[in-house]
Amino acid sequence: MATTYFTEDHEWIRVDGGVATVGITDYAQEQLGDLVFVELPEIGRTLAKGDTAVVVESVKAASDVYAPVDGTIVEVNTALSSNPALVNSAATGDGWLWKMTLADEGQLSGLLDEAGYKALVG
Repeated sequence: MATTYFTEDHEWIRVDGGVATVGITDYAQEQLGDLVFVELPEIGRTLAKGDTAVVVESVKAASDVYAPVDGTIVEVNTALSSNPALVNSAATGDGWLWKMTLADEGQLSGLLDEAGYKALVG
């Protein structure tokens, strides 16, 4: 059973068996507008919590997407290279950005649950 967490920077992280899938929330993609480019990270890259992992560019602006926890990237969503709008149409589904192994599962306790995130964006 996967558990989903959220950050105050509008990332979501879905953890299933030590591998986490990361993307931006519906709220974030609505604020950005139509995405035109997603700069994906390299597989094998080690991230520390708070590192910039991905840059998403919309018609309005470029925005950094941060690593919600420490870990190593094991997969990226290559479909976004040719179709960045997947993030707009399915931000919490097919529009995921990267998958990573977790270096410290204890960091998850510092993230928001769905109710906490909904209260944040109100």
